[in-house]
Amino acid sequence: MVENIRLAFQGIWSHKMRSFLTMLGIIIGIAAIIAIVSTIKGTNEQIEKNLIGSGNNEVKVQLFQGDNSYEIEYNGIPDGVPVIQAATLKQVQDIANVRSAALYRTRQVYDGVYYLNNALSGGIMMGIGEEYFDSCSYRIVSGRGFTGSDYTNYRKVAVVDTDAAKSLFQGEDALGKTIEISGEPFVVIGEVEESMKFEPVINSMEDYETYQTDSSGKVFITEAAWPIVYRYDEPQNLVLQTEDTASMTTAGKAAAEILNQNLNVEDTTIKYKAEDLLEQARDIQNLSSSTNMMLIWIAGISLIVGGIGVMNIMLVSVTERTQEIGLKKAIGARKNRILAQFLTEAAVLTSMGGVIGVVVGIVLAEVISRLSDTPVAISVPSVIAAVAFSMVIGIVFGMLPSYKAANLNPIDALRHE
Repeated sequence: MVENIRLAFQGIWSHKMRSFLTMLGIIIGIAAIIAIVSTIKGTNEQIEKNLIGSGNNEVKVQLFQGDNSYEIEYNGIPDGVPVIQAATLKQVQDIANVRSAALYRTRQVYDGVYYLNNALSGGIMMGIGEEYFDSCSYRIVSGRGFTGSDYTNYRKVAVVDTDAAKSLFQGEDALGKTIEISGEPFVVIGEVEESMKFEPVINSMEDYETYQTDSSGKVFITEAAWPIVYRYDEPQNLVLQTEDTASMTTAGKAAAEILNQNLNVEDTTIKYKAEDLLEQARDIQNLSSSTNMMLIWIAGISLIVGGIGVMNIMLVSVTERTQEIGLKKAIGARKNRILAQFLTEAAVLTSMGGVIGVVVGIVLAEVISRLSDTPVAISVPSVIAAVAFSMVIGIVFGMLPSYKAANLNPIDALRHE
């Protein structure tokens, strides 16, 4: 085998230009496939990041009516939806791969939060449980978060995120300021920000408008103080953080099933559902991948063309080396030895084309990324598969010339001019 490989390289080197032109079809095909696969992989990762975020693995379990989240502001508090008890929350926290879980209530506010003459227009009010900041990966920028005594003593204290602090306080220090929430005074005790804040890629006005919906920021109060502002024991939502992204779907569904066991509603369309962002990402990825698979098949045609070129040049090589083959057979070389020699030469030729094609494909993917601002991610398995596939092409398309060489009559071969 080593001798066959040496002879293959010797033959390729002695006809450098011819060998390169023969490899060109393989190089183009492999390069195109590597570039397309890298673009698909990069796009899929970007889709997942845009929907899920920067690795915080959060799953929201919310009350739905049919396919839409339940709007308490318009529909009122539904009968038969109890407040989630500590024992139920403990069940959720015990689900496999769940790192933490917390309860929260939320409302969009347009004119209910003020500091002097500044309103938090378009912001979000949150009534949160004790584990919320940990579950959602928030960190304290200044001041403090909520303590147990804030909950037990129903203190009217608030925490704002950095966006809300900018909107309300216009550059002033937020700590110690008193804000008005639905006519009730709350003292700001802390400022927070997401420790893994994710900025999605914005490619259109629609994306911009979607991202801008909560840009005014959030104001947090304790869930104990929530009834002070809204006067009612509203149903809660749940947020949980999983150990890894792959566990988000199963953990979210399990949590929704636990919460739904306590419902006693006449309207059976009202139930808790997990916000399955991972599934949404996969649906979009599958649509994108199925479209791009057509491009891969088209690029594969050039590999077939390259394979035919290899077969053609190997037939020429057999013709040129007929006397050499006859001499080897005359001194005792068997058919399988001749067959292996030419198959090895074909496989080495296409493998070299595959390696060069991989390099060109990686460079091409980076060029596409720079020119079109399209994310790319090099797939190591696809690189290995591409080189292996190019070798297979050499063996398949080199079979006919190798078989022809192996079956030459040694006397006729020696007489050949």
